[in-house]
Amino acid sequence: MGPYEQQRSFLKSNFLEFKHVKTDKIKGLPKPMTVKPYSSSSVIIDLPECNGNVVKKSNIYDCIKERRSTRFYSEESLQLEELSYLLWATQGITSTTKTGLTLRTVPCSGATHTFETYLFIMRVEGIRQGIYRYLPVEHKLLFMSELDEMDEKIDAITLDQPFVPNFSKKAAVMFAWSTIPYRSEWKYDISAHKKILIDIGHVSQNLYLASESIDAGACAIGIYDQNLIDEVLGLNGDEEFILFLGAVGKKRK
Repeated sequence: MGPYEQQRSFLKSNFLEFKHVKTDKIKGLPKPMTVKPYSSSSVIIDLPECNGNVVKKSNIYDCIKERRSTRFYSEESLQLEELSYLLWATQGITSTTKTGLTLRTVPCSGATHTFETYLFIMRVEGIRQGIYRYLPVEHKLLFMSELDEMDEKIDAITLDQPFVPNFSKKAAVMFAWSTIPYRSEWKYDISAHKKILIDIGHVSQNLYLASESIDAGACAIGIYDQNLIDEVLGLNGDEEFILFLGAVGKKRK
């Protein structure tokens, strides 16, 4: 097998093989939790209701046309209302079905929604620097911890970026999306993993377009130290691990 064959095969549909698989859902095993639980003693921050008032550019054509990966940011902070909007745009729950499936602002294979959203917050008005997790059901933030030497730690996590070195730490917020694969494996077994990668693309594009609509810039980050960021966020690296990053900040004029 050549150096690319295995990975190219992964990109192809395996539906015919999947048809013969008895998934954990078919076996009657319990459905995994839709979202991660948290302690009643956690520090929870209310987010402003998302109503679209923060949108400055409402023409979707313009947002699509003018969207670019932005790696240069001003020192301006994001408003809490703007962060609320970005979180809603990328993982916000718009309704729940009678069977308990959450329907969100992004498409997802079988509404499995394997992602959890973590935030490295550097500059958001009214929010202290630190690491947070988004609670989509409540539309709130959970404060996880402060992070000593945040700039240096983000540099170490995002490694050597090829175009603009060390740009991530200059953003207002760095999004870090983890996946809990079993949420999809329970339903899709061997087909889950390709679906998860497709689904994270939807999330990232919504971040780009939502950022553009508030005159902010976003940049997806696929180069990062897997072990380090999982360790920083307290993830075990198997049942949950970081899949993709995205930096957001106000554009430098």
